[in-house]
Amino acid sequence: MVKNIKINRETAKKSLNLAQYYLVIFLPMVRYMKTFSFSCFFTIFMFIPCLALLPQKAAKDNPLRVMTYNIRYAGTVASDSAFAWENRKEQVASMVRFNRADITGMQEVLKLQLDDLKKMLPEFDAIGLGRDDGKEAGEYSAIFYRKNRLSVLKSATFWLSETPGKVSKGWDAACNRVVTWAKFKDKITGKVFFHFNTHFDHIGEAARNNSAFLLLNKVKEIAGNFPVIVTGDFNFTADSKYYKILTESKANPELEVLKDAQNISLYPHYGGHVSFNDFGRNTDPNNKIDYIFVKNQVKVIDHGIIAEKLNGRYPSDHMPVVADIIP
Repeated sequence: MVKNIKINRETAKKSLNLAQYYLVIFLPMVRYMKTFSFSCFFTIFMFIPCLALLPQKAAKDNPLRVMTYNIRYAGTVASDSAFAWENRKEQVASMVRFNRADITGMQEVLKLQLDDLKKMLPEFDAIGLGRDDGKEAGEYSAIFYRKNRLSVLKSATFWLSETPGKVSKGWDAACNRVVTWAKFKDKITGKVFFHFNTHFDHIGEAARNNSAFLLLNKVKEIAGNFPVIVTGDFNFTADSKYYKILTESKANPELEVLKDAQNISLYPHYGGHVSFNDFGRNTDPNNKIDYIFVKNQVKVIDHGIIAEKLNGRYPSDHMPVVADIIP
């Protein structure tokens, strides 16, 4: 019988280094192995190191499905007719549910839409703040996450402006703009990662330019070396200078840039290259302004744009972009 073995279990748990395993677990056991048969000793010796591989296998077998989706703010039936929220909210919820998103960065979410989606998608919870008062007023850049898969360790919202810590409009922007972020733990794999979700301004050029730099700085400051996902409606295409700020080290040598999930996907992109459709009135080629970016060794398995119509019409004026990733 093994008695009185005092092992630093916390150290053993945190370390995946086999050398440390032998020092922390194996060597202390040797003193008390006199009554163990050789077969028992050999089994323990060979099996326990294999446990270190289990988190890696869990991550590989359970990729995280990420979605970014501008659901378009809720209009009234009188002003928007068929495009009013009441006439399409079930379709938006169905789009998230059927495509099995584990975590979705949404844009243009008003409080009533947030409440409706939480009722229609009870397996999800959501975080975020209204951009106009830091509470419930104005649009949210909300993050919806699957409750049985992810737990929130920390979350906050900052504004894309010269004063990001308080409600404010930045530079030449037409609207207040925010980034909502959260630190998550995957309940299946044990992995910890950060998700940032945003909506850049559609008018102000200085606002988009400075927002790109601010976002990069904040991601580095908040997430450090943890895996990072960034989702959003960025209101620019891949040939713009703003995209280059976020993704090209030549344009941004002093900052740590992001990677477009589409460009590093293991399998080819699925679907077209249009994400803004204006409810079917604008489907020009290469009109992609919604993105999933990653950073810090995040692997991307699949990437696509979901262009289906439901009952003959698009659920929103944007199409959802999805990616299967391993943080």
